[in-house]
Amino acid sequence: MEKEHKTKKTLVLGGSLNPGRYANRAIRKLRSYGHPVFSIGNKEGTVEDVVIQKGTPFFNDLHTVTVYLSAKNQKQYYDYIIGLRPQRVIFNPGAENPKMAELARKYNIEVIEYCTLILLDTHTF
Repeated sequence: MEKEHKTKKTLVLGGSLNPGRYANRAIRKLRSYGHPVFSIGNKEGTVEDVVIQKGTPFFNDLHTVTVYLSAKNQKQYYDYIIGLRPQRVIFNPGAENPKMAELARKYNIEVIEYCTLILLDTHTF
């Protein structure tokens, strides 16, 4: 019996319109696996059917925030991420942030330091 594929509402923080960027690849791959995706970046636009927004829009019932920003560029989002109350935060390679990870754990948010693309390909997302 095949394992049921459960979709996870995901926010890609650091979304990019550039198809060569990992955040852009993550948006496309998440959508190809059927996950509902939202994105925040510093340039507005659309990747497939996902609108990249600026600022700190509210999303309810988020399962995952996957981060593609350096630790320095995450600071402005600490309270925002905690306020969204996701079940987990994924820090992709280059986005590792011990300070944000500690804060997330304090609020019982699971912390994963790994590549979202690999998690999807290995069906462990």
